[in-house]
Amino acid sequence: MNSSRIKTKYVCSECGYETVKWFGKCPDCGSWNSLQETAAVPEAAPVAKRHAAAAAAGEAEEVLLIDEIIADEACRYHTDIREFDRVMGGGIVRGSVTLLSGDPGIGKSTLLLQMCAPLCAQGLRVLYVSGEESARQLKLRAQRLGVTGESLLVAAVTQVTSVLSILERHRPDVVMIDSIQTIYLPTLNSSAGTVSQIRECTQLLMNSVKRAEVPLFLVGHVNKDGAIAGPKVLEHMVDTVLYFEGERQLAFRILRAAKNRFGSTNEIGVFRMGTQGLEEVGNPSFEMIAGRPEGVSGSCVACVMEGSRPILAEVQALVCKTSFGTPRRMTTGFDFSRMALILAVLEKRCGYFFGNLDAYVNIVGGLRLDEPAADLPVALALISNLLDKPVSSDLSAFGEIGLTGELRMVSHMEKRIAEASRLGFRRFIVPASAHGLQAPGSIKLLFAQNLGDVFSALFRSDSGNSDGSYKK
Repeated sequence: MNSSRIKTKYVCSECGYETVKWFGKCPDCGSWNSLQETAAVPEAAPVAKRHAAAAAAGEAEEVLLIDEIIADEACRYHTDIREFDRVMGGGIVRGSVTLLSGDPGIGKSTLLLQMCAPLCAQGLRVLYVSGEESARQLKLRAQRLGVTGESLLVAAVTQVTSVLSILERHRPDVVMIDSIQTIYLPTLNSSAGTVSQIRECTQLLMNSVKRAEVPLFLVGHVNKDGAIAGPKVLEHMVDTVLYFEGERQLAFRILRAAKNRFGSTNEIGVFRMGTQGLEEVGNPSFEMIAGRPEGVSGSCVACVMEGSRPILAEVQALVCKTSFGTPRRMTTGFDFSRMALILAVLEKRCGYFFGNLDAYVNIVGGLRLDEPAADLPVALALISNLLDKPVSSDLSAFGEIGLTGELRMVSHMEKRIAEASRLGFRRFIVPASAHGLQAPGSIKLLFAQNLGDVFSALFRSDSGNSDGSYKK
């Protein structure tokens, strides 16, 4: 009886550590509650060893001089979706493996299916493998998106052996798997989506496409914490990790690269979800500040750099008396700890009191500002709403705030000013350390050493309040 029982083991979803006993904390990487129970493969038929031996037997032991290897733009496929090509570093590299992840319904499958049309138009054979939808459902989705192509192949299978057989038989130029959590290896005694299944299936697919120099796209689910479901080693195995960000209730979608071996990880692609699928946003700065109210306090425009692209974003702040013993702080699109730091500097260095006031900061459009250059616009929006004095509609600001209240230099000042001036901004508050900066034409620069210089120039009439309502 005991010999027929199915043996189990525990595998860490973060690092892949295996043990026969459950621990609350992984002994290898220290992650809590990451050990998942899976069925152990019998020693008589070790699947991993068989795959490793088969892969080693098929490898060509060839050594090349690096100067003899051809690596030019011909090794990339262009999708004609400029926002996507920008994030990928200029196109899809042959033989690369890309993991696309995001919340359910954010548009991952839509993006991949829309990519099929321009790739097929170039004469490439694209294989779209769906483990979540049937072939008929894919056809209906393609009709809605207007995707057609004589060289677009569709397969609704879930066994990795079937996928490998299709790859060998049809030899496509691009492969898309939607999603990797639905693909399984029959010889493994565990269900699809487990750590062992994802790791083994990904390794088999990678071995196949790397030898043929075929780019592979894997759609990955996310868990409730927003991380990619499955083992953390999956992100180390692939060449590129893309995250689709944004709220399903909002129109904008942000495509960001968390890892990219063939390009920068600072670039983003901006899309809008419409009735015909995802639409490129060629001028995200204009879209982000469209509809901005004028003459209203608590609003300031920031200019941040996303890779090589400057993007304008509206920062809104709301300050009001609290109804509780402890004032409430809330941020959307901005780091909460950073806002707490800015509030502390405003109190200590500038004398503005927030101790009994609720403070809210919101970045309009669903964009997340992680750059220190957004510190000054956030501070201006907070003080503007506190004093109920609006910031001029033609003014933009960027600068990092230090703990002593000083303004620090940020990079790419000329690009930021050029982008903002193109959209009608004529006045800029910049750190005094950028004194050598030249402004073209009618552009006016205000050089500020610290926050005191900024507030005295913009809110001079309120800087000396004596009623005690805003100042300590």
